[in-house]
Amino acid sequence: MASRFASAMSRRFPSTSMTNRRTFLKYSAASSFALAQDAPSRSPMIWDVHCHLTSSTGDNPEERMAHIIRFMDRLGIERVMLSLGYPLLEDPPPDQLRLENDQVLRAIRRFPDRTLGFVYLNPNHVPFSLQEFDRCVRDGPMVGVKLWVARRCSAPELDPIVERAVSMNAVVLQHTWLKVSGNGPGESTPGELAELAARHPRASFIDAHTGGDWELGIRMIRSARNVSTAMAGFDPTSGVVEMAVRELGAERVVFGSDAAGRSFASQLGKVMGAVIPEPARKLILG
Repeated sequence: MASRFASAMSRRFPSTSMTNRRTFLKYSAASSFALAQDAPSRSPMIWDVHCHLTSSTGDNPEERMAHIIRFMDRLGIERVMLSLGYPLLEDPPPDQLRLENDQVLRAIRRFPDRTLGFVYLNPNHVPFSLQEFDRCVRDGPMVGVKLWVARRCSAPELDPIVERAVSMNAVVLQHTWLKVSGNGPGESTPGELAELAARHPRASFIDAHTGGDWELGIRMIRSARNVSTAMAGFDPTSGVVEMAVRELGAERVVFGSDAAGRSFASQLGKVMGAVIPEPARKLILG
């Protein structure tokens, strides 16, 4: 069964779209799952929905992406969904948003077969964010939206951004965390993402990091059927993928690493080492 994420992505790219969009449709999660079923001896397709230039090495976006690809090749990762540039700011003004999105666009254009992009937006600058969405997604090669910690995602300021994403069938990747010391003033929890998802039932969301405290985070989004969770950017603890598959279904679990801030290997280990059916593992990775 195709996930909400894969379904949204397939609707996102008509036949008249750019070449990389046709490729994305061809290798959507549903398609990769079917391929894996038809050829069980083939290595599973691995797509990473959560990757950044920020912590990579290099003097420019192209060099940083080339550095990331070296490690992708070691682990058989075919593509990454790229967002965020550098330097990283929690509440970036419009000029910084444009700069970081331009950096990601440069990396995508240099490596179109290994990357796709999520446009970085800031709900504290809604008019500009909508313009940036149009520039990078509607009129450009990007396929989704990245939201970080500028404003909590349950705030009404996010509604116009989500509505614009829905209009293009673009997925929204939202950072979430559950900190023992308390989240930052603009840092969202999985529960707040569930609130946003309830207001926008036609939208497709990815819960980045599963809230960090995954036992709570998975439960917080369990009833939000339009929210998938990404196994990204927290310690590779045994049992996390098993719980996510049990509580959400494999069609709502996607692989992500949060590289280069985290290693591909440690994050991939969560899925590869999980005690789950092989078709579920292939669906998550694909």
